Amino acid sequence: MHASQMAEEFPVVSVDSDALEAVRLLAERRLPGIVVTDESGCPCSILPASQVVRFLVPGYVQDDPTLAGVLSESMADRVADKLAGKTVRALLPAEPVELPAVNADDTIVEVAAMMARLRCPLAAVVSGRELVGVITASRLLELALTPH
Repeated sequence: MHASQMAEEFPVVSVDSDALEAVRLLAERRLPGIVVTDESGCPCSILPASQVVRFLVPGYVQDDPTLAGVLSESMADRVADKLAGKTVRALLPAEPVELPAVNADDTIVEVAAMMARLRCPLAAVVSGRELVGVITASRLLELALTPH
């Protein structure tokens, strides 16, 4: 089975999209992440939901998780404030990371290897520079467990 056969339609946002709207999309659809495209519409990054959560937690709490117990539970109020006026670009790592992308003719093993190596819950399936679809880790597992 090739990646193009495994790929599913999936929401996509631009680097210039509103960050709060992108996070709402992640939350409402319970997505593990979202494909981010550049100005020309080509996939350039994957924004995992875990990266957004990391953006919301203050650095000092990430460094010392025991401090989390002394913070108030009003995180929901702060989420909108912290994301207001920001674009998706602000949520992406400062240092560009390798795009978790596979070619349309890659096999299930090649897709799995890429996801494992980059520790990413999504793989963008591309043909040239065009996005064909997305393969999630759960979709990959579903297909791997299905007898052929």
